[in-house]
Amino acid sequence: MAVNARTPVIVAARRTPIGTAGHALKDVTVDALAATVLRAVVADLPGAVTVDEVVLGNCLGPGGNLARVAALSAGLGIEVAARTVDVQCGSGLAAVLTAADAIAAGRCEVVLAGGAESASTAPTRTWPDGRVYARAPFTPAGHPDPEMGEAADALAAAAGITRERADVYAARSHARAFAAEQAGVFAAELVPVGAVVRDERVRDGLTAERLARLRPTFGPDGTVTPGNATGVNDGAAVVAIVSEAVRARWGVPGLAITESAQRGCDPALPVLGPVPAVRALRTLRGDDGAVDWSVVDRVEINEAFAAQVLACADALGLPEERICGDGGAVALGHPWGASGAVLLVRLFSALVRDGRGRRGLAAIAVGGGQGLAAVVERVG
Repeated sequence: MAVNARTPVIVAARRTPIGTAGHALKDVTVDALAATVLRAVVADLPGAVTVDEVVLGNCLGPGGNLARVAALSAGLGIEVAARTVDVQCGSGLAAVLTAADAIAAGRCEVVLAGGAESASTAPTRTWPDGRVYARAPFTPAGHPDPEMGEAADALAAAAGITRERADVYAARSHARAFAAEQAGVFAAELVPVGAVVRDERVRDGLTAERLARLRPTFGPDGTVTPGNATGVNDGAAVVAIVSEAVRARWGVPGLAITESAQRGCDPALPVLGPVPAVRALRTLRGDDGAVDWSVVDRVEINEAFAAQVLACADALGLPEERICGDGGAVALGHPWGASGAVLLVRLFSALVRDGRGRRGLAAIAVGGGQGLAAVVERVG
């Protein structure tokens, strides 16, 4: 899609290191994670900039409008509006797209958006009868509502994704992430949290043969294991969005959000959500109606499970080697409410900071049977 003066553009993008729940970031609350990144993103903006609004995604936090608490903690001022959105694992990307809409409509000039999650400090809730509230239902009674891991196993079986192929993919994700970390690829996007300066989950030398020793998590014949699925994680990611007119006036490079889509799919296979969302993007549609991957340089699909992302790739005709070139969530981690924003931070680093391509895609699955996707393009 053509970029014009009102096109929303990401001009700064940062994230915390991603921690494993109960470990490196176990004592850092979700609002503190978010505030840390908000301050860093504001510091990256040119000169004295007035922020109009903060939009943050979150799944399991304490409520109380996380975005407002984090914005005040970050010192943004009482006049800065803030709101929190919940689209489960898609919350971070949904928050950014909500902010982009505000920019495109001319309602705001500068918006900070992203997501945060602290599984370590999320409150324990109970039903009135005392039962522990494990999670909200993603669908009403009478509709399928599987756990995401079980759904990934079901999708793997339906799509013919083998355990061996999933382990090979997971090993590649770790190898890519470790190589990127060693090369300093993540350095410019990371905001230290205390003494935590690197992603906790990334492993060196994690081979498919080693992963093959792990037992399946959801039954003896399953494909999903702790090694080829993402963990339970803590982290935050935030981007700053302005219009193309403002970006050009500032004279900084950016990442234009040129198109986005949110679509539903079968709740029984919610991890397939990126497929209809990506297919809805006109930018990627070839003359035959299929996705034309030649027009995209970087692809970031959230790796909730190796088998899941492989099934999505096969359905979309996407060579699996093109996904998450610096490693994805299987290696880095999946802080649910932040993960969609992490995808955009990664694209900003690759396309804007490092100049590795011009156009990128971010996509993520959502519990209950949905997917979100966005096309971005380097400008300036």
